[in-house]
Amino acid sequence: MEFIKEIIKNRKLILKLGKNDFKNRFASTSLGSIWGFLQPFVFMMMYVVVFQFIFKTTGEGNSPYVVWFLPGMAMWMCLNDNIMGASTSIRAYAYLVKKVVFPVDIIPMITITGNSIVSIFLFLIAAVVCIIFGYIPNILEVIYVLVSAYIFIIALTRFTSAITTLVPDFSNLLAIVMQLFFWATPIVWGLTMISEHTTILRIFQCMPFTYLVTAFRQAFMGGNIITAGHGIYTAIFWILTIIIFVWGNHLFKKNKKDFADVL
Repeated sequence: MEFIKEIIKNRKLILKLGKNDFKNRFASTSLGSIWGFLQPFVFMMMYVVVFQFIFKTTGEGNSPYVVWFLPGMAMWMCLNDNIMGASTSIRAYAYLVKKVVFPVDIIPMITITGNSIVSIFLFLIAAVVCIIFGYIPNILEVIYVLVSAYIFIIALTRFTSAITTLVPDFSNLLAIVMQLFFWATPIVWGLTMISEHTTILRIFQCMPFTYLVTAFRQAFMGGNIITAGHGIYTAIFWILTIIIFVWGNHLFKKNKKDFADVL
């Protein structure tokens, strides 16, 4: 496929520009790139303080809330930051789009690479905390979920980056939609809370965000949504991901010749 060939061909360029993308966000500040790690870390810790130490909340299965919460939040922040960043990346790199020889297809990958620096940091924090509390991750499951998450991100942003480039207001709508998905995804609440509402529970479990957040959390805590119900949720996730990618890829290829004109 043309898109995959472009990524492989320009992988060194993507890595180089991705690192610069991360550094440039904080170039004018005294602490520089430290802010990129400090902001999400403080955000995650505030949830832990409020729910575990103030509300005395426990995770599912009476696990420490910090162990239950951090993997799920780390995965969500990876998804949210990459989706929002990659969706607006073509407009952010308008000067590259107007260069005829530059491969426009790889621009969202540049932002995803830059955001992944923080995502890796958050994943490591979640892993270290879980290990300290005696929850050892299943490495194979962790690798599978991370690979699945990035494939989903690439598939979705293939669509959203094209739409945002053509219709700037779409980025505002996407921000609202992602906020709604945050509360609809079991990040600060557990699926057991809606276990009596079978239909609603099944709908939530079929959402890609729920699948990834739950699968990453369970990689540390046991349980396995990947094979649950004979792998029905895994099948649904990959079917939806493929459909989104095919649709988004078609839309991107069809309209990328017009990107330079609308920027």
